Amino acid sequence: MTLFNGIYPFYPQTRKPFVFDVDIIIVIIVFLVIAFSFLLILPGIRGRARLYWLLRVITSLFIGGVIVAVQFTSDWESGQVTANTTYKSFSPAVVHADVGVHIGLAGVNITLVGKPVGQLNETINYNEHFSWLFGENYYQDFQEGLQRGLPNPILYVAEKFSDISPCGINGQYRIAGHYASATLWVAFCAWLVSNMLFSMPVPVYGGYMTLVTGAFLIFALLSFSTVRNYPVCVIHFGSTALQPIYGVSFWLTLATGLLCFLIAAVVILLHYVRPDLLKAFFDLCEDEEEDEGMLGEVYINPHMAQIKTLSSQPDFKLTIKNS
Repeated sequence: MTLFNGIYPFYPQTRKPFVFDVDIIIVIIVFLVIAFSFLLILPGIRGRARLYWLLRVITSLFIGGVIVAVQFTSDWESGQVTANTTYKSFSPAVVHADVGVHIGLAGVNITLVGKPVGQLNETINYNEHFSWLFGENYYQDFQEGLQRGLPNPILYVAEKFSDISPCGINGQYRIAGHYASATLWVAFCAWLVSNMLFSMPVPVYGGYMTLVTGAFLIFALLSFSTVRNYPVCVIHFGSTALQPIYGVSFWLTLATGLLCFLIAAVVILLHYVRPDLLKAFFDLCEDEEEDEGMLGEVYINPHMAQIKTLSSQPDFKLTIKNS
């Protein structure tokens, strides 16, 4: 950063945390509010049904929260190297820093953190976001980075992901991210339908829809994994190579999909083996005897019980006196 009329220029940077940003925080807060609201009414549920409701709601909110949150994360693939690299164009100055790349469904975050942070009389701590969403131009973001004078390592990595690069990975990641995002939204809709079906008299249909939710989560992973079929473009920093690997969001989505498969398998199995146990877990009772078994003792008027006993006798006659 150079002086201009004795004043350091200010470049507005498109900074975005590569794991937790405003969108993810909003999603987490919304689902936490729903969970907290349920905890407030949980003491009003009697018996073992309280534990069943708690397990069902927490598990369901976890699945829904993951499906929505991973849409906005930037760690589906992540990679980092430590290298000595030039810092600015037309300058021989070299800095020792960590260069990281964090790829999400909507774009890529490139980080540059000096070791130590203060070098060359500057604070080397950058986090730049380049988006490839529909309606946003990645190349325009890259051009703005050039005009703002971003450090060489960030521009070098960003150029590899641009649509003008011979690597050609921009189109692959953009298309894969779009399809994965669309598939995740379908999984979210299936999750909503499964929650409604679990409250129906036949909860096995909720199990089938949970199976569909897990299937679309796996389809999203397969859509994003198609970029691995493309020739790998190696990003070199000296003798070291920056090679992204699957990140936390990818494995979290996989674990959530497998959890959906497990829940669906248990529900479907119980439907055919122990339907009474399945209905007890979902607090669905068909007759009064099951209600009495689930809720405990029920008060019965002794006079009504005596009339019911006498009415079963063949010679019983009920007379009503007029006042």
